[in-house]
Amino acid sequence: MQFELLGPLRVRRAEREVDLGFPQQRALLGLLMVRAGRPVQLGEIVDVLWAGRPPASATNVVRRYVGSLRRLLEPGLAPRAPGRRLLGRAGGYLLEAETGEIDLLRFRDLTRQGKRAVATGRPEEAVGHFVTALREWRGPVVAMGIPASVREHALFGAVERELTQTTQMAADAALLCGRTEQVLPGLRRAAELDPLNESLHARLVMVLAATGLQAEALAAYEEVRRRLAAELRVAPGAELTGAHTRVLQQDLRTPAPESGRTLRAPAPGAPPGLNSPTRRPPSGQDRRAPEPPSGLDRRTRPSEPMEPLARPAQLPPGLTVFAGRTGELSSLTEIAEAAASSGAPTTILVSGMAGMGKTALAVRWAHEVADRFPDGQLHAELGGFDPARPTPEPAETLRGLVTALGASPRHLPTGTDALAGLYRGLLAGRRALVLLDDAAGTEQVRPLLPASPGCLALVTSRKGLPGLIASGARPLRLELPSAGDARASLALRVGPERLAAEPGAAEEIIARCGRLPLALAIVAARAVSRQDFPLAAIAAELRDCHGSLDAFAGLGAAFSPSYRSLTPAAARLFRLLSQHPGPDISAGAAADLAGLPVHRARPILNELTDAHLVTEPVPGRYTVHDLLRAFAAELPDLPEPESLSLPRHSF
Repeated sequence: MQFELLGPLRVRRAEREVDLGFPQQRALLGLLMVRAGRPVQLGEIVDVLWAGRPPASATNVVRRYVGSLRRLLEPGLAPRAPGRRLLGRAGGYLLEAETGEIDLLRFRDLTRQGKRAVATGRPEEAVGHFVTALREWRGPVVAMGIPASVREHALFGAVERELTQTTQMAADAALLCGRTEQVLPGLRRAAELDPLNESLHARLVMVLAATGLQAEALAAYEEVRRRLAAELRVAPGAELTGAHTRVLQQDLRTPAPESGRTLRAPAPGAPPGLNSPTRRPPSGQDRRAPEPPSGLDRRTRPSEPMEPLARPAQLPPGLTVFAGRTGELSSLTEIAEAAASSGAPTTILVSGMAGMGKTALAVRWAHEVADRFPDGQLHAELGGFDPARPTPEPAETLRGLVTALGASPRHLPTGTDALAGLYRGLLAGRRALVLLDDAAGTEQVRPLLPASPGCLALVTSRKGLPGLIASGARPLRLELPSAGDARASLALRVGPERLAAEPGAAEEIIARCGRLPLALAIVAARAVSRQDFPLAAIAAELRDCHGSLDAFAGLGAAFSPSYRSLTPAAARLFRLLSQHPGPDISAGAAADLAGLPVHRARPILNELTDAHLVTEPVPGRYTVHDLLRAFAAELPDLPEPESLSLPRHSF
């Protein structure tokens, strides 16, 4: 079979096109094609198909679409049979297809080959790979047969940006090796589809001139200049102007790549090379200088500093049943004040075990200090450990941040570096708070950190992110709340009168929850939903389920992403630690348990500690929270987290 989405959405079987049915059913297949080989959670499917306004029957409708698509893709499939193409996976669905069967996968594979060729100084070979990849592009992504609201979703926009970036890389490589005629057709098509992308048009001008079409190159520059003036009321930026100047001077030379190294940008004033960001000013240049970055609606006069067009207030609402944590809140304030007095931009990392209340603490403190940041409060959900959706790339997050700061969403620069430059330029000289929640790793966070001394970034993560700390972030490791704070939190949720009436049962509930805020919230929700149940009955349920997660619906799902992020060796040791009977274990005993020498076990224990699945309360002694121990005990003894069939509580 052949699946096509880089143009009209089509499926062919033995060269005959398959009728894919209703527009939303086609859209579902398009979504699964973009994520081919990876499961798409049901919640994301509903969000894409109904743009945040799903009907009550949305889940059932999706299931009907899946059944219909299965029969279309595999005629003769028995009713309710899963088949081998469209598979149910962990609360979602997955399209099974080989790289050669989907145009997007072929495109990505060829683009990767082109990048490798570029990185090793082989631009001629890179051009061949890029040009072949771009032949898969037949027009606007999923151009026909699906609802416009779905086609405009960021998921499909990201694919279009991939296509544009590959086109630009092809042009850069062609300029370096002199094979510009090979990339010109694809570059023309890309420029037609993205008529205000200055980076793209700068390359078109250069490639036309290098191919011997100087008059057409000058005409192309003039056309985009008029369009920018008419639609955005701006003049061309430095990159496009530089390309025009070089054409006039007939200076179309490009530097030869260094052997074995990534190709570098041409000299200042020329269009950037494969690694240079769009519209990024030279080192040391004031980002508020006359030329605003690409993507900002540049309607201010050139002499004006870069002013944000909006002052966002994006903080999510605080938890109404938040209790205690006064020490941690004070620590955050002290860290922020000490960092601010140093005159450097501030980053604070709040890390801790899943369910510890990191987000609740960060949001609470952010609201308390919001008035110290009069130029706005930004919030980005990084989804590092959210199984319901893929972790967004930094560029995707940056697009949301710069749009919130007032940049025009239609004409943002491409590439993470260019977006980061625009983002930091908009925040230059400002006092803003940026809350980055649920980070997966340092590299996801680094481009999102503001560079202005008046700004503060507050990052939460399940991991310790030592790379971020090494870069100057101030850490706050969140531990379990005190017994008093746990009691206060439970009282806010179930009512102080019920706790006062059954103090013994309340204490047992807190103990069996291990004081973990998420576990307390789960048990409290059950108590609130059954006001007719005494707390003693709730405590008895927990007692009967001791050693398992049967009484904690959803807690396994919260733990699972942390476990799935482990290396196979760490996952195996985590499972083994649940079998150790004592309250803690030494590095030597853990090594014996895993059948490893101590020097090999220590890095694995460090990985578990960094993931907050194991705690090291004193040097060389390790403990596992009782609920994590129960979670680990229910995991099958398989070598890799990716291949596990997680326990029934996990999804």
